[in-house]
Amino acid sequence: MNALMLCGHGSRDQGAVDEFRQLAEKMARRLPDWTVDYGYLEFARPIIRDGLDRLRQSGAGTVLALPGMLFAAGHAKNDIPSVLNTYARANGIEIRYGRELGIDPKMVRAAGARVREALLAAGWRDGAPLHDTMLVVVGRGASDPDANSNVSKMMRLIWEGLGFGWGETAYSGVTFPLVEPALEHAARLGYRRIVVFPYFLFTGILVQRIYDYTDMVAARHPEIEFIKASYLGDHDLVVETFVDRLDEILTGDNRMNCQMCKYREQVLGFEAEVGLPQESHHHHVEGIGTGEAAPSHSHHDHDHHGHSHDHGHDHHHSHDHGHGHHHDHGHEHGHSHGHGHGHDHAHDHGHSHGHHHGHGHGHDHGHSHSHSHGHGHHPYPHADHPLGPRSMKKGG
Repeated sequence: MNALMLCGHGSRDQGAVDEFRQLAEKMARRLPDWTVDYGYLEFARPIIRDGLDRLRQSGAGTVLALPGMLFAAGHAKNDIPSVLNTYARANGIEIRYGRELGIDPKMVRAAGARVREALLAAGWRDGAPLHDTMLVVVGRGASDPDANSNVSKMMRLIWEGLGFGWGETAYSGVTFPLVEPALEHAARLGYRRIVVFPYFLFTGILVQRIYDYTDMVAARHPEIEFIKASYLGDHDLVVETFVDRLDEILTGDNRMNCQMCKYREQVLGFEAEVGLPQESHHHHVEGIGTGEAAPSHSHHDHDHHGHSHDHGHDHHHSHDHGHGHHHDHGHEHGHSHGHGHGHDHAHDHGHSHGHHHGHGHGHDHGHSHSHSHGHGHHPYPHADHPLGPRSMKKGG
């Protein structure tokens, strides 16, 4: 049988728990040839072991598992694989683990759709310039700078994709800038509208907190229109990205992001965490849900006792979790990585003398020359952005 296990984080918020279940049900409809189950790492039931039990009892000898998470920090890199490894050893089954949703064109399109929906609901006309509007993307902060930087990259892709006047990144906890100071900073920049977009899969305490801080800052700045965009939810493109991650396991093209992983490389400021042992710290909260006694520590505000569970994983990024999946970190898949794509760099030098790039002749005759090299350049879609290329042109 084809068995797929979706591994969620879990939440004390029943709405978030319900939404993850709905995603699993939507995945099952999308994949009629697969038996799909799900479970949570913490704070909710069923826990991951429960879902694996159901799949094994249905006859699964091999289970493909996906982390239901946007980016790979400690949960996806460490905690979930630890649970899967332990279960596989104890029960004599193979579990092949895939990667997180990550930075993906489909995810960018889903995010863009949520932002556009909010703008349209606020009276924006599709295609109208957004030069007077600022975007603030709020991610879930982590003690893993690699995961935090991915939120910034996603923000940039949406900012540039839709042509906002400016963009900033904020985080719901753990790292900086947090939501309220980030929005106060944004309010000083002079933009007429600010779109606040929680880059989260599901609702929950943190998403509601983001909206509450938005309302607080908006009340202090009545001259600015604050627009609250919806989180991603089970957008069709999110579902399709999960399907892609499943296909990656099946084809052996499972590219975990190891290049900037603090457990493998000496990432600036996190050098002491290279090679820390694999261990899950979630056993104390497995299955504790919205209606049960919660641990005394605040999971979200203090990042698991101030140091997170992002404790190395011996090293997950060998991607050999005892399940026989050898992923080669995406570096040796035979891909050319686009090295033969022909310099699609849009060399717009603002001069018509055919000089090669970087000669610095300073000829600016008001019409650009595209150094084509035998390939055409598509026009930059936001060439009229007030802070874009034309702002470099000197008068006189």
